[in-house]
Amino acid sequence: MTTSFTGTRGVTTFQAIALKHGLVLYAKTGMRPNRAWTPSAMLAAAGRITGHTYKRGNYAGAVVDLERWIAEHGAAHGEM
Repeated sequence: MTTSFTGTRGVTTFQAIALKHGLVLYAKTGMRPNRAWTPSAMLAAAGRITGHTYKRGNYAGAVVDLERWIAEHGAAHGEM
């Protein structure tokens, strides 16, 4: 079984999933997923997806909001 993320909604869903895992990785280990994903950049990207603003260090809040967004938007369109 394969999963395909197509269209704007599919790409945003994939970004949300990858970002969620990147935030968890950084929160647990302090390791950035890649050079461009600084903690501030990850929180800003999460805010663009969820519509919320996150203060520095609020990784857990961003992860919870991303999980909620993925559940509402990704699964609703058959992409999860």
